[in-house]
Amino acid sequence: MEDTGADRTGMEGAGAWAGRALGERTVGYSETDAILYALAIGAPANNLDLVFEDRLRVLPSFGLTLAQWAPDVLAEQGAFDNRAVHGSQELTVLKPLPRAGEIRLSARVGEVWDKGAAAVFNVIVECEYFIATWSLFAPGYGGFGGSRGPSRPVPESGQPDGTVSVQTLQNQAVLYRLLGDRHHIHVDPEAARRIGQDRPILHGLASLTSATLPLADLAGAHPADLVQLEGRFAGVVFPGDLISVRAWQGGRFDATVAGRPVITEGLAVFQ
Repeated sequence: MEDTGADRTGMEGAGAWAGRALGERTVGYSETDAILYALAIGAPANNLDLVFEDRLRVLPSFGLTLAQWAPDVLAEQGAFDNRAVHGSQELTVLKPLPRAGEIRLSARVGEVWDKGAAAVFNVIVECEYFIATWSLFAPGYGGFGGSRGPSRPVPESGQPDGTVSVQTLQNQAVLYRLLGDRHHIHVDPEAARRIGQDRPILHGLASLTSATLPLADLAGAHPADLVQLEGRFAGVVFPGDLISVRAWQGGRFDATVAGRPVITEGLAVFQ
């Protein structure tokens, strides 16, 4: 008999993971870590608020690197196999991150949705500074009789209110992986070929958060004033790609590379 995800997780299948606690961790960081993050998502050298410790404002999305351990814990516990991919991300900012220090984080599995051929695991990380949710798409783990989850929103239509571009860097993936996501597909061509790509790919979170810098300019805001971020990863970005971003009122946006969707259902709201 074929070994499916439902076989391995029992009669309840992937749905049995819903509500599972994933533990707590205290994670420390320095001003240097926060500056490295800003550089890794494309902050220019003349934005001293992001790259100079004397004036540093920590980007709220830096918190996602501090919480990266949580989805990895779920994978290590055997909820899904290595076919799972990062489907989408949400971040709600509660208050500004300090320049340096330690943060106590708690993680749990939220809803687990049954998409038929796959399951979607929502991993929620909470602390006093933010709430972050990873949605992980796991092929082969659906069919357990659970809810399909909310329907996809209708894509934005009509002319955007503004457009911006994000020039990713040739070395961006090797910089970003130093912040915690060291999966080999972002640095090793052989690992990239195993997932059907001819060269290493950029982290989805690097693409998503890079877009917040020009979107802040478009909104007349500082990028550290981000209060809400969402995005669904719709395609691969390679280091060096030019990302084209369309923005609408209310913070909605999407992104393409050479006309190919890479981020859909985007939302970036600033104070």
